[in-house]
Amino acid sequence: MHEKGKQAPCCQASRADIEREGKEDSAPKLQAKEKTVQLKERMVYLPGGDFLMGTEDKEGFPFDGEGPVRKVKVDPFYIDAHTVSNGDFTQFVKETGYQTEAEQFGWSFVFYEFISPDAPFNVQQLPNTPWWLAVEGAYWYQPEGPGSTIDDRLDHPVIHVSWNDAAAFSNWAGKRLPTEAEWEFAARGGLEQKKYPWGDELTPNGEHYCNIWQGDFPRENTEEDGFFGTAPVQSFPTNGFGLYHMAGNVWEWCSDWFTNTPDKIIDSNRLNSQSPKVMRGGSYLCHHSYCNRYRTAARSSNTMDSSTGNMGFRCVADIT
Repeated sequence: MHEKGKQAPCCQASRADIEREGKEDSAPKLQAKEKTVQLKERMVYLPGGDFLMGTEDKEGFPFDGEGPVRKVKVDPFYIDAHTVSNGDFTQFVKETGYQTEAEQFGWSFVFYEFISPDAPFNVQQLPNTPWWLAVEGAYWYQPEGPGSTIDDRLDHPVIHVSWNDAAAFSNWAGKRLPTEAEWEFAARGGLEQKKYPWGDELTPNGEHYCNIWQGDFPRENTEEDGFFGTAPVQSFPTNGFGLYHMAGNVWEWCSDWFTNTPDKIIDSNRLNSQSPKVMRGGSYLCHHSYCNRYRTAARSSNTMDSSTGNMGFRCVADIT
């Protein structure tokens, strides 16, 4: 069992958890080129303003830095209505030849239920989170390793993307990754201090509003929400701002460095590729019994070079 407030995230794994050898210590070669986009295309304009960020809810994890509740101001911005899809990332790779970090390292983390016990490729299990397997050959285009494909999942969120990969895509698209404050402002959808993007009840009138784990994690997923793994990027009702999946489905990278002390000033000169970046939103592997980080104020983090089968992103753009 974990101490209250220090509950370990069930649905993430870090590249730092695997012994690093050879090229895994090298910085990624970002091959993307800038691309100008029409900002309003598939993006939502948000007027910005003051909002109450964070939570002191008893279900929260204080050690994650979810509190205290404080007033934060964000400027107007555009945000993608949904996470970047496999189809979007395919276009990016075709136009730039970009190679993700998972491809450079030769492996990425995959949830154990997606891998056959007799898979003909190398698999390494994490001791503290045995449901995560470091799978040789897993990356965004073959998300469960060699032999898998995204051909029937082009409308699903791209996964196995590191923070560096997400930043490269954003730069190519003429956008950027959201600040954590922008992300939470958007996720709240105009509601104040509600637990989820749609209110305080997880399943209003018995209806599912997000893609998370139901059942006994990590042994059985009853799929009451209709999905075992990722869901298409426009599944479930939108929040009050017209945004999809601000809870569950995949974790979303933010631009901020992670600290569990919100007011702490971070000296970026002392950081490196193993320093953590913020992730928000939770994923299809989140479950209330272990890691209910699909709440709007919940936070997590990972190293910039890490990639897993439940991490994706969406972009924002400045008002010009």
